Amino acid sequence: MDQLSYSAEWLSRWREEITHAVSSMVLTFEEKNGYEPGMNEVRIASKKDLRAVHDGGRELQGFEDLLTFYESIGEVVLPEVGNGFFVHSACDVLHRVEEEGVSLSEADGPHGMVIASNGGGILYVADRGGAIHRSRSASLDDAEFDKVADTLPEFLEHVRRCVVRFVETGETGDL
Repeated sequence: MDQLSYSAEWLSRWREEITHAVSSMVLTFEEKNGYEPGMNEVRIASKKDLRAVHDGGRELQGFEDLLTFYESIGEVVLPEVGNGFFVHSACDVLHRVEEEGVSLSEADGPHGMVIASNGGGILYVADRGGAIHRSRSASLDDAEFDKVADTLPEFLEHVRRCVVRFVETGETGDL
């Protein structure tokens, strides 16, 4: 992607590039895999998504990049990329924060939000400092995390590169 600063326009381009890559994958998916692909999409934020973002504003304070994301993108559902990759909707993220918090002892802020996961149960957590952390296991019980990006835009760019790589080579890298 070019050097646009992180914004709704940046996210629109990000979405277009992933959508283009996934669209080409889906064209030959059934032929290669023997079954029809599920819905693979980067969904634009709906009115319901925007309402959740604005209603959950207190919980999202300090997560400015995440707010920008959810004002443009409703969710990312890519079950056919690797073993699957998902950026959860604002509704799901906020619901999960209410039910259980995530403690990130090695992060800038001790509390984080689970914003994404893969089909193997690995979780991606945003901290209040803006960094994204990846769980080492599929459980939050005594979970250990490794920082994978200093910012949400850096993480999203990594996701884009992994999706494109998967479509081109069948390898997801460390997604």
